[in-house]
Amino acid sequence: MLTVLVDYDSGNLHSAQKAFERMAREGDAGEVLVSSRPEDVARADRIVLPGDGAFPACRRGLRTFDGLEEALLDAVGARARPFLGICVGMQMLATVGREYEDVPGFGLIPGAIERIVPSDPTLKVPHMGWNDLVLTPPSTGPHPVMAGLSTGDHAYFVHSYQMVMDDPADRLAHVDYGGAVTAVVARNNVVGTQFHPEKSQATGLRLIANFLEWAP
Repeated sequence: MLTVLVDYDSGNLHSAQKAFERMAREGDAGEVLVSSRPEDVARADRIVLPGDGAFPACRRGLRTFDGLEEALLDAVGARARPFLGICVGMQMLATVGREYEDVPGFGLIPGAIERIVPSDPTLKVPHMGWNDLVLTPPSTGPHPVMAGLSTGDHAYFVHSYQMVMDDPADRLAHVDYGGAVTAVVARNNVVGTQFHPEKSQATGLRLIANFLEWAP
């Protein structure tokens, strides 16, 4: 089994790589590879797309690697490989991002990326630091990637924008930050976390381990 972390110069992948390698070893989940090569993405059994920074810059950065986005969308969309998006990598699942300008996303989870506007004006944006997850399991039962996680578990966030889904059933968890802010989304073979699992200690490592075992 091969898990590919897509490298498109979107930030430091070192901590994510170490977290995935650790959980792959512990769960005997095969090889973890960091790569920007379309052929590696095409042969991956699982794909992880991290992302730091602004939505437009990440979208354009991905496209600077010839064939990379096409390989990713073919693997995830046409061949239904399990996919995990992290932070802006999650946001790119949406239909459109509205950070600075309207930029199309992958459209795999219908919705838009909108600025966080807390109801409490004393709350600062970006939403930064630790926050408690509030799980909203789908009507079909708990999602496998959320196994062993509970409302109140802590996760680490750094973001100013969030996904607002067309279908609320696509949201597996949120946090309270002057209103509900999307934390985890899922549809079909794709899942995304607004928080950084590689920085979220036990919560994040459990989610990574679950993803490495997930067979949608």
